[in-house]
Amino acid sequence: MTKNMNRRQTLAMLGLTGAAGALAPNLFVGPALAAHPEAPTGQIVVGVSQEPTVFNPLMPRIEVDDGVQLSVFDGLVRISPEGEFIPALAAEVPSIENGGLSEDGLNWHFKLRDDVKWHDGEPFTAEDVKFTLELIMDPNFRSWRTTGHELVRDIEVVSPTEIKWRMEEPFAPYMSILVETMMVPKHILEPLEDRNEAPFNQAPVGTGAFKWGSRKAGDHVELTANSDYFGEGPYVERLIFKYIPDLTVLYTQFKSGDIDIISNQYITPDNYAEAKSLAGKEVSVVPSPTVESVFLNNEKPQFQESAVRKAIYAAIDKQTIIDALYYGLPTPSESYLPQQSYYYNPDLPQHDYSPDTANKMLDEAGWERGADGIRAKDGVRLSFSNSTTSGNHLREQAQQFIQQSLGEVGIEMTIENKPPAVMWGEYWTQSQFDSVIVGIVFTTGADADVTVRFASDAIPAQGGRGSNTGQYQNSEVDKLLEEAGRIFDQVKRKEIYGQVQEIIREDLPLLPLFQYATVRGHKEGLKGIEANINTRIDTWNAAQYYWDQ
Repeated sequence: MTKNMNRRQTLAMLGLTGAAGALAPNLFVGPALAAHPEAPTGQIVVGVSQEPTVFNPLMPRIEVDDGVQLSVFDGLVRISPEGEFIPALAAEVPSIENGGLSEDGLNWHFKLRDDVKWHDGEPFTAEDVKFTLELIMDPNFRSWRTTGHELVRDIEVVSPTEIKWRMEEPFAPYMSILVETMMVPKHILEPLEDRNEAPFNQAPVGTGAFKWGSRKAGDHVELTANSDYFGEGPYVERLIFKYIPDLTVLYTQFKSGDIDIISNQYITPDNYAEAKSLAGKEVSVVPSPTVESVFLNNEKPQFQESAVRKAIYAAIDKQTIIDALYYGLPTPSESYLPQQSYYYNPDLPQHDYSPDTANKMLDEAGWERGADGIRAKDGVRLSFSNSTTSGNHLREQAQQFIQQSLGEVGIEMTIENKPPAVMWGEYWTQSQFDSVIVGIVFTTGADADVTVRFASDAIPAQGGRGSNTGQYQNSEVDKLLEEAGRIFDQVKRKEIYGQVQEIIREDLPLLPLFQYATVRGHKEGLKGIEANINTRIDTWNAAQYYWDQ
């Protein structure tokens, strides 16, 4: 392989060439330009339907937690709506041209900003970066993600503003992972014996545009402007995340003006027609990377057979769910990847709703109906629970529709919904569920690596580090994910991720329903809002928000 090819492939691997590794940028319109205030003024209330509860950004978290964390903390780099890496705590994004990356992708050298302070006034330095990367790999610490970080070796603090390390092997998605790796303060956390229960975790100290203010559990989190922020902004004095679990109430408070931004689950499709005509509101439909699915716990005896999983899928009329409940806004999907992704496989088998096919599959597999009409085999009754967030009325209606459809083919599905804090706590992270209806962003920024979601060693309930809560295990998928992470050639990576999608579509460890198109809304006069399909939450750039006076 030539030297030039190595170089081009390395650049492509790291997303630094403008190659088609990002999600389509032309879906969005940038924020309206207007003069922002010279000093922070006013407040913004963001309405969220799930409660932020995790404030240490290195610990297991869900999307709504990101909204708070991205305002309080910074990573070394960020990712733009166009999929480009841009510096945050780093003074520049490492590249081959600036000497930050070796041509083989193994040696990394970050130069850091020299004007960053923690919220308590202490300077941010390379020692904090080293501490953060080492804490993630501490076996006694409950890390959210170790994928990629476990390859980091020989971390060297060159100076307060320089740090370098080598990778045990090339890992293509690592820059994208660093986007989602917020730095934490060494001087606060290092002295503590148990970082899992640190006071910091409930009153965090970051470098971000907003400082921790206060939290009223079950109600809201309040952040205040960081006047010493190194970047642009913030332009408001207070940023409040208000927890409103019922989506109908959330929308009502958006209509009444009690909240300024409707976030997280956004405006439900059944309210779109009304919402877009509301005076004093700006409402738009924005493609989302979130894929809605029936997520199965593959360790449960009911789901061990492929025929059962395929029969359940065949018995679900997902197009009717899309049309009748979601007003046709989402797009049917057969993959866990959003269809704007460079890595999306468009050639997967298409779902065919057919109760006859479901019945035939179950009959041939030996699942016989009992006196009550529910099938069983070898002492296992084809009955399972399905859970989702209480108060999400569209998902609740979808559950009832699926429950009825499955009942017609001899499958019993009970509904056991839970409050968000319970639903997405250990019940989800430790795989205590039978099945759930959930929307997940499977991409890491613009990268399609799903090791953290599907690798056999990423199952938290089995002692793994990751988010494979469906407890899916497939040695071929493990092999392909490892291979894709090691190579530089983006075209080859696309081929491999296409194969992974084929295997998962065949195995059906999750039953894909659709890719969301979210209906987002905010008050007129609120500026700086910009959609970013490469992030998990809409409030990714709250530092730029301001009121047009």
